[in-house]
Amino acid sequence: MKFLLAIYGNEEMWGSLSKEEFDALIAEHGAFEQEVRESGELVSVEGLSDAVNARTVRVRDGVPVVTDGPYLESKEYLASFFILDCENLERAVELAARYPAARRHGVEVWPLLEEGGTDA
Repeated sequence: MKFLLAIYGNEEMWGSLSKEEFDALIAEHGAFEQEVRESGELVSVEGLSDAVNARTVRVRDGVPVVTDGPYLESKEYLASFFILDCENLERAVELAARYPAARRHGVEVWPLLEEGGTDA
């Protein structure tokens, strides 16, 4: 089964970290990524650019309306994601709990649908 681990960020939190804390967090991320790569569970991992570089597209009366960035109602935003291919939901949750961001803001675990619209 494939799962999306949605990792959220918070500029205030990132800005409050010392260089040592930031470096330790990045090292933990690297260790986690290496673990799921070596286990064969990693399908993809991507970081997202800053929200100021994003665009939101809505179609109104058949016309695309493009606005800068997402409209954020909270301080947290989607910062990166992993696509994992795990045996089951329990394994995906176990991995999400070990990811460093789970200690700060949480990690969402979403089962992905297969091409036919069924759970992967």
